[in-house]
Amino acid sequence: MIQRELIDTAWVPGGEKLELFRHDKDFMIVLGHNELMSTRKWGSEEALATMSYDRIKGSRRPHMLIGGYGMGFTLRAALKVLPDNAQATVVELMPEIIEWARGPMAHLEQGCLDDPRVTLLMGDVSTVIGAGMGDYDAILLDVDNGPDGLVREDNNVLYSLAGLRAAKRALTPDGVLAIWSAGPDPAFTRRLEKAGFFVNEVKVSSRSNGKGPKHVIWFASKKE
Repeated sequence: MIQRELIDTAWVPGGEKLELFRHDKDFMIVLGHNELMSTRKWGSEEALATMSYDRIKGSRRPHMLIGGYGMGFTLRAALKVLPDNAQATVVELMPEIIEWARGPMAHLEQGCLDDPRVTLLMGDVSTVIGAGMGDYDAILLDVDNGPDGLVREDNNVLYSLAGLRAAKRALTPDGVLAIWSAGPDPAFTRRLEKAGFFVNEVKVSSRSNGKGPKHVIWFASKKE
């Protein structure tokens, strides 16, 4: 039996320890007993990008803000559908995530971080969103296991009423805020609506073949 091999560890600022494991050909990033992401399941992360782009196709020069690089599934899916004149700004809090992407998982990265459409910012995506004013056609958030600050308590600010209103200000008039979650959260849906968004909650498969557990993506827009 092939054993799971610990490749590296990293501490989330203000949070807990992340561990990068390899099992045969697969990689997984784990927080305690929670597998946050894995090369075995990426369907919903890709859907976060493609379904967001479906909602902003009318933009002449779309600008997509992606909060959290993870294993790059969302960014790579976005680059496949975004036009040549698009911008994709990726905000990643942890340098180790990028080091893992360019190191042991370089075969997955596939040069996406060096795509001319991509700008990589190291820092807190809430700060970037807070500085925005009608700058983004889409804001994609996959920085935690959902709107509950599991990985990092400070992530809760993104999902607070103030954080959601900041995201609304950072969007273009026809823009969309897309938030990934491992499961549903009716209270969060109501919070999005209280922030002034029109909300579409979609269940998507965790695997690209349509199988596996269902994850949730909220698509929140300024217009109905």
